[in-house]
Amino acid sequence: MKKTSLIFVLYFLVDMLHAQHNTILIIADDLSPDYFGFYEDHVDTVDVPNIRKLLSKGVRFKNLMSNPVCSSTRTTILTGRYSFRTGVGGIVGGVGSSNQVDTEEVTIPKLLKIYNPNIVKANIGKWHLSQPMPTANLLNPLRMGYDHFEGPFIGQLPSFTNWTKYTNGVSTTVTTYATTENVNNAITWLKAQNANNPFFVWLAFNAPHEPLHLPPAGLHSYTTLSGTTQDINANPKSYFKAMIQAMDHEIGRLFDSLTVMNKMDSTDIIFIGDNGNTPRTAQISDLTKAKGTVYQYGVHVPLIIAGPSVTNPGRVSDVLVNTADLFATILELMGDNNWATDMPANIQVDTKSLLPILENQNAIIRPWVFSEIFKLNTDSSDGKAMRNVDYKLIKFDYGQEEFYRLATDSLEANNLLNGTLSSIDIVNYNYLCNEMTTLIGSGSYCNTSVGIVSATKTENNFIAYPNPFSDHIFVRQTHLNKSVVMTDAMGNTVYKGKDIEKQDFSSLAKGLYFLKRIGNDNRSQQLIKK
Repeated sequence: MKKTSLIFVLYFLVDMLHAQHNTILIIADDLSPDYFGFYEDHVDTVDVPNIRKLLSKGVRFKNLMSNPVCSSTRTTILTGRYSFRTGVGGIVGGVGSSNQVDTEEVTIPKLLKIYNPNIVKANIGKWHLSQPMPTANLLNPLRMGYDHFEGPFIGQLPSFTNWTKYTNGVSTTVTTYATTENVNNAITWLKAQNANNPFFVWLAFNAPHEPLHLPPAGLHSYTTLSGTTQDINANPKSYFKAMIQAMDHEIGRLFDSLTVMNKMDSTDIIFIGDNGNTPRTAQISDLTKAKGTVYQYGVHVPLIIAGPSVTNPGRVSDVLVNTADLFATILELMGDNNWATDMPANIQVDTKSLLPILENQNAIIRPWVFSEIFKLNTDSSDGKAMRNVDYKLIKFDYGQEEFYRLATDSLEANNLLNGTLSSIDIVNYNYLCNEMTTLIGSGSYCNTSVGIVSATKTENNFIAYPNPFSDHIFVRQTHLNKSVVMTDAMGNTVYKGKDIEKQDFSSLAKGLYFLKRIGNDNRSQQLIKK
C-alpha cells in the first residue's frame, strides 16, 4: 500500500472513531428518586419503562447531590464550578432571584469546540440561566458555545400547551405539548446533522415541573384523572406521576429515533434530576425540607449513565457524586481527556470525572460532596451543606448549624448538635467543617463551642475519614509529611506509606485500628473497620 493511501486510511479511521462519541444529557425538572421503584429510598412508584431500560446498559448512582434549585444546578453542570464561584446561587428570575450565568464562563460546548470543531452541539428545552430580556440575552446559549438552541427561556411554563419557544433568538408561540415538542425538536435537529459528525445534546424538559396538569392521552396510563383544577388540587401526586410517564414515553420515542438513525449504540445517555420535588409533590412528612433547601430531599436526585462507554453495565454505584462532576464526565465521554489544559489558569473548577466508575476501574471519586443556595434577596433557607458517606453538615447563612448521621437518619430528623456528640461524631464533624472552611476560603465553618477544634487554629490538623470505615480512608492533614502507618489492636502493621487514600481495605477484618502520622509529633487516631 502506498504511503499516501495508508495516511488516508488512518485519517478515515480517526474520523470514524470521533464519530462514535455521542452524548445526550437528559434533565428532568424537579424530580427526586423517591418516585422510582428502582431506587432504595423510593416511597411511591411510577411506570417508566424507557428510563428503566438504561439500568441494564449503564450505572445507577445512589448518592448524587445537586443544588436545591434549577438555575444553580444547571450552572454547575455547564461550568463544572460550584455556585459560590459562578454567582448563580438561586433561581434566575424566580423567588429571591439570582445572578444570571456569565457568558464568559468556560462551558462544555466551548471546550468541545476547541477539542473537535466537527462536534455539533445543541441545547434543546429549558434554558433558565438568563432572563429573556433584554432581547440580546436570547442569543446567550449560542454565546456559550452551542450551535443551536430551541426551547423556553424561563423556568416555569404558564401552560404546557401554550408557551413561547425561542429558536436561536427568534420567538414563536407553540401549542404542541411541551414535552413532545422538546423531543420533536431534538429528533429534527439530529436528523439534519451530517451523519459523520459526533453530537452533544443537552435535552432539558420542563416536566415534571409545575404547573401540574393532565398530559395528552396516549402518553400515560392514568385514565381516571379528569384534569380539572379541583381534581389536580385533590390529587397532585397522581398528576405528577402522569407527567413523569409522559416524559418517559417521549424519551422512548427519542431512543427509537436514535435506533432508526443507527446512533443508539454509539450514544451515551445521561439521565438526571436537577433538584428535589416541590412540597406539593414531596413524599416526606416535613415539607419544609423539600425543593429549595439543602436538606437531602432537596438535593438528592437520580442519576443513570448508560451506553457504550460503560464497562460491565447493570451496576449500581454508591460513590459520592456532585452535579458539577458531569462537566468533566461529558467532556471525557466525548473523547476530550485533556480538557483541563484548555482551561484558563485563573479559573478554578470543582469537577471530577466519573469515567473511572463507568469503566469499572475505581471505587471512589471524591470524599465529600457540596451543595448551596443563596439569593439576591436572602432568606432563612440560604446556606451550605457538605456530606461524606455517613454524615452531613449544614450551615445556614443566618448562623444556624445542623449535623446529621445520614447512615441512620436519611431524612435528617435528629440534629446531633442538640445532644452529646460521640467521638466518631466529633471526628466527622471536624472533618466536614474544616473541609468546608478550606473550600470556601474565608471564615470558619467550625463551631468551637461544641468542643471542636478548627483547622484554622492549628498547623498540625490530622483527621482520618470516614470513621468507621469500610474500604477507603482519606486523611486530612496540613503537615507536609504525608507518611502514615496503620496498625491493628495487637500492634501489627497493616499499612505504611504515603498513599493510603489509594488503598482498598475492604478485605480487612472488622475491629479497632490505629492510624499514626510518621513525623516529629506522631499524631494518631483510632479507627473502626465496620
